[in-house]
Amino acid sequence: MNPAQLLAHFDRISDAPDAIPRLRRFILDLAVRGKLVEQDPRDEPASELLKRIQEEKARLVKTGEIKKLETFEPVEVHEIPFTIPSGWEVIRMGWLAQKLGAGSTPLGGKSVYQSEGVPFLRSQNVHDDGLRLDDVALISRSIHERMSGTHIQHGDLLLNITGASIGRCALVPITLIEGNVSQHVAIIRLFLSDIRQFIHLSLTSPFFQEVIDDVQVGVSREGLSMQRLRLFPMLLPPLAEQHRIVAKVNELMALCDRLEAAQAERESRRDRLAIASLHGLNNGADADAFRDHARFYFNHLPRLTTRPEHIQQLRQTILNLAVRGKLVPQDPNDESVSELLKRIQAEKARLVKEGKIKKENLVQASEGIVTPFAIPETWAWTPLSELTELITKGSSPKWQGVAYVSEGNGVLFITSENVGNYRLRKLDELKYVEKRFNEIEPRSILRFGDILMNLVGASIGRTAVYNLRIEANINQAVALIRLIQSTPNLCPGFLLHYLNSPSAIDHMTASQVVNAQPNISLTNAREFPIPIPPLAEQHRIVAKVDELMVLCDRLKAQLTTTQTESRRLLEAVLHEALAPAV
Repeated sequence: MNPAQLLAHFDRISDAPDAIPRLRRFILDLAVRGKLVEQDPRDEPASELLKRIQEEKARLVKTGEIKKLETFEPVEVHEIPFTIPSGWEVIRMGWLAQKLGAGSTPLGGKSVYQSEGVPFLRSQNVHDDGLRLDDVALISRSIHERMSGTHIQHGDLLLNITGASIGRCALVPITLIEGNVSQHVAIIRLFLSDIRQFIHLSLTSPFFQEVIDDVQVGVSREGLSMQRLRLFPMLLPPLAEQHRIVAKVNELMALCDRLEAAQAERESRRDRLAIASLHGLNNGADADAFRDHARFYFNHLPRLTTRPEHIQQLRQTILNLAVRGKLVPQDPNDESVSELLKRIQAEKARLVKEGKIKKENLVQASEGIVTPFAIPETWAWTPLSELTELITKGSSPKWQGVAYVSEGNGVLFITSENVGNYRLRKLDELKYVEKRFNEIEPRSILRFGDILMNLVGASIGRTAVYNLRIEANINQAVALIRLIQSTPNLCPGFLLHYLNSPSAIDHMTASQVVNAQPNISLTNAREFPIPIPPLAEQHRIVAKVDELMVLCDRLKAQLTTTQTESRRLLEAVLHEALAPAV
């Protein structure tokens, strides 16, 4: 490998998803295919290794340490889907292993674990880069002795054979003098210790991990049996080449460690810079300082938005700035908010007089309203109820004795699951209830343009506009917010931006009523404080937010394109930098 060549392209290829883990897998793949180091015709061929293993087997049979010499069917050509180099051999795992067996669980299970004793290794202790003993279980020496078939020794290979960690493999280090393994771990003890380093990296390579996955599929993912493991086709290079491969893998993995550390530090610096910039935008009180933060952030936008979560943070910041009066300048020529609020009150009074809304919904702005943040002097705070004809919620069909029915046989029934941020969601999972539900709950029948807000559970505050031309009703977890619609007194887009902003959600969450689960009462919703700019400024804010959200969409698309290009470049660089010259 040419490290300088890889490093020269690293800034670009590191933008590819999982760049470093993929580089590690590629190194191991080349290693087991014989493409990581050059072959040397002077090397003793692997066939001589097989002879020495056979001699060691015969010696152990003679001394009684093993009972008999096992025979195995030859490896079929289709089992190795690539050409192996000259001088290599392919043999079954069982032929190489003096001991190959799974551990077991001590009688009593976890109850026998104690504060001191002999290590009892489980699958969580076995990792490809070594054993992790910080949370190892311990058993008494008497239990250890009774479980003699699961004893480990230095140089053993431990392989996870069940669960999500199946395929993880570690070598027992010389520092671990004794121990046992659980039934989720297999012990592989080779006849020749010289080959264990290469066998270890082989088992962690993509080729053998795919073999393990294929075997699992065949047994309904119940795990890897010892019989299956004994039949694994193992590639065996000449011993001298094995040593060169292991040395080269160690060298390249150390380079990966350095690249990973450099990448982590670079991303950490970028994250700290982005967080500091966004903090300055969200919290800067001084106008000059705010402009400096904004100028810096937007001048360096491509550098500060390199992951999907960065773009989401930017969207949230845009909303925060918008609803705090920091996204567009105030215009002294705009009609004052007080005039707008007077018109709304007059319109509500007219609707009450005509019997179109109930008198109890005519609520005056409270002098003691809790204001969650500062707003421009030309803005005003008002309770949500002052801006609306109606704030109500639905009911549970079960409470009303109403059944769910199929589409075409009832009325559309919107639940909190369907209420997303800004728009309805899960429209392919809509529910319907008997039509008589509308007669029982006429106040919560939806109109096109109504605003829906979730009141209960983890989705509290999620707010969307009802944009379907279909008669529908809502359940008890959703609030219906109907603005004064007969005159243009409020821009619905501005209210949607506010209710979906972190500023509103944070205040909503802080003031929620908590019973069995988090919830907002209708009283909370009606009294919820809304910051109101002049009407003309509301429209300017909505236009600017829409413009910046389009920019975020473009950044997201550009990020996807960049990652795709980085992935392609990564593949090209890896093949060129890692593949030995012909």
